[in-house]
Formats: sequence, structure tokens, C-alpha cells
Amino acid sequence: MKTLVFLLVLANLLFFAYAEGYLGRPDNPDALRVEQQVVPERVKVVSRGEVPASPAKTEPAAEAARPGVAEAAKEEPATVCLAWSGLATAEADRLSALLAEQFDAFRQTRHQAAVEGGTWWVFIPPLATKAEADKKAAELKRLGVTDYFIIQDSGPHRFALSLGVFSAETGARDRLAELKELGVKSARVAPRSGKDAQHTVEATGPAGRREALLQAVAGILPGAQSQACK
Repeated sequence: MKTLVFLLVLANLLFFAYAEGYLGRPDNPDALRVEQQVVPERVKVVSRGEVPASPAKTEPAAEAARPGVAEAAKEEPATVCLAWSGLATAEADRLSALLAEQFDAFRQTRHQAAVEGGTWWVFIPPLATKAEADKKAAELKRLGVTDYFIIQDSGPHRFALSLGVFSAETGARDRLAELKELGVKSARVAPRSGKDAQHTVEATGPAGRREALLQAVAGILPGAQSQACK
């Protein structure tokens, strides 16, 4: 019995000496702990004394700004301005009608160059046939207009109705105003000479419709050349 007690005391003393390092320590104090781990290969070092960085957070302001950035990215549709110069009156009329009927998204403007040394006249543009010109003349009579005549000569003004020729533009404008008061809506003022007046038609609208417009104009005015507006 005494022998058993002695052996137990001796074992406890040896364990205490081993645990306190009296029997020797390895150079690395963590080596013993690694040996005591069941699966040391699963241990991962997450920090070596540094304070772990907190997960990055998206600033609320940045998040809120994203819809605004998307809105800013939506730009206004690009516009284009095309001009056709040197057009005769009939050609300018056809181009203006095309723009109004098929390309109403384009805003059109029309300029007319006065012919040097010529006169000014008030007229209704040429009709397609003599019968249509006679019909228009009958309408003028019903409105009380008697000072007119139908141009029958061949040329760009054939079957137009002349409503007066004046030496100055002011006289022609005054005559046009009188006709408007009587209800004549199709009368116009233009320079008058041996050749047709020259017109410039400009069209400003969406750039995405540029090619379609050019093709349509080429279909009715094959010789007309477009250029960028000045």
C-alpha cells in the first residue's frame, strides 16, 4: 500500500515538473499547443496582431446617386440641319410639301433670293392642269378678285395665276395683304424676272431620320444636293 501511494505521488510530481517546464521547453512556445491539436492543418491565421478591417460599406450617398447618373446618361436626341439651295419655285414647293407630309418632326424654313433687276409679283403657284387653273380662277371670282390672269406660256410658271406685278416688294406685300383679307390663302409674293427665282429650304430635325429624308428628297428631286445649314 505504501508503495502504491509513493508511486502516485511520484507520478504527480513528474507531471507537475513537465507541465511547468522544469524538464525542458521547445524553442517555440506554440509548438506544444500545435502538437496538442487534433487537426492542426485546419488552423488558419486570421491576424498577426493587426486589427481586422471592417467590411467595406457602400456610401448611402453613392447608392442614391446611381439613379441620377443613369438619368444624366440619357442625352437629348441629336439634331441635324440640312439645306437645299438653288431650287426653283416648283421644286421648293414640292420639297416643302414632302417635309410637311412625311417628316413633320423636322422644322422647315424657306428663303428666297431676289433676282437682280427684276420686279415683284403676287401669284398663285402653278396648277397641274388648265382645268385646275380655271377652277382656281372661278374661286377668285367668288371671293371678289377680278384682277388676275392665267399664265399659259410654257415654262416654270405655266398655269400659275398672276395677281399683280410691282416694281417694289412693298407694293407686292400690300397687294398680298388685301388678298388675304378677301380670303385668298394660296397667294404668294416672289421676285419676277425672265428666270425663276431661287429658293433655299432648310430642315432641322432628328439626326436618326437624316438618311430617310435624303432618300425621300432624292426620289422627288434627283438633282437636288443637300448641305449643312450655315
